[in-house]
Amino acid sequence: MEAQTYGQGLIIGYHGCDQSVRDLLIAVNTAFKASENGYDWLGHGMYFWAGDPERALEFAQFKKDHPKQGKSIIEIPSVVGAVIDLGYCLDLVNSGSLKLLKIAYELLIAKIGNSKDLLPFNKSLKGGHDLIFRFLDCAVIETLHSDRKKHNSPAFDSVRGVFWEGEELYENAGFKEKNHIQICIRNADCIKGFFIPRISSEK
Repeated sequence: MEAQTYGQGLIIGYHGCDQSVRDLLIAVNTAFKASENGYDWLGHGMYFWAGDPERALEFAQFKKDHPKQGKSIIEIPSVVGAVIDLGYCLDLVNSGSLKLLKIAYELLIAKIGNSKDLLPFNKSLKGGHDLIFRFLDCAVIETLHSDRKKHNSPAFDSVRGVFWEGEELYENAGFKEKNHIQICIRNADCIKGFFIPRISSEK
């Protein structure tokens, strides 16, 4: 059983960050520093919103307004775009990838001695219902990566997931206000270049 690569060719992703980070990436064209929070939605790596610069800017604004949520400090919310090749992708809308993730969950259970009381769990912000802090999901994904390394299986270059977030778009809707596709890049070579998108950080 194996995951499949997602799509063909290059895609565009957007990263919400401080303006100083954006400017440094553009000037030096270097790789992002990988996020390694225990609650990262798709495990450890460099995060992008797929095809949605406005959502990336909203996230940067949120980080500015809630400086205690996470380690990075944002003073001037901004967005940097990236041209990305997903490479060998753990695509979590692909049945093969989902099966691998389910197996990784069982491996995590076995690792802690079948004591589910020791499992991390996903949780929401106080007063919210979205699972913002994905401690369990992050642990499962990182278990999968570790197990593949242990058995000399090919490492995933990226992870891609679709998320339903926010309030219903309208009454009885099957859509939510903040639905999005998120990409986590583990292999910095997947990032072919950075650019400043045509979106104003003042909006």
